[in-house]
Amino acid sequence: MQDQNHPFLKPLWRRIALVAFCAAWSIFEFVTGSAFWGTLAGGMAAVGAYQFLIAYKPDADGEAGKE
Repeated sequence: MQDQNHPFLKPLWRRIALVAFCAAWSIFEFVTGSAFWGTLAGGMAAVGAYQFLIAYKPDADGEAGKE
């Protein structure tokens, strides 16, 4: 989660899908009895939700990834 302006993350649906995947993985781990891994996946979902949905700022010039 280093490069929040990576071109892959530009579409909103991809950012939502990443967060939803981590949340679903967390639920799966808790249901199967792995509280440690569920907590880690839940933490990744929380961090991802903040970085990709709340604090995300699209690249201003539209040149993400080009140097």
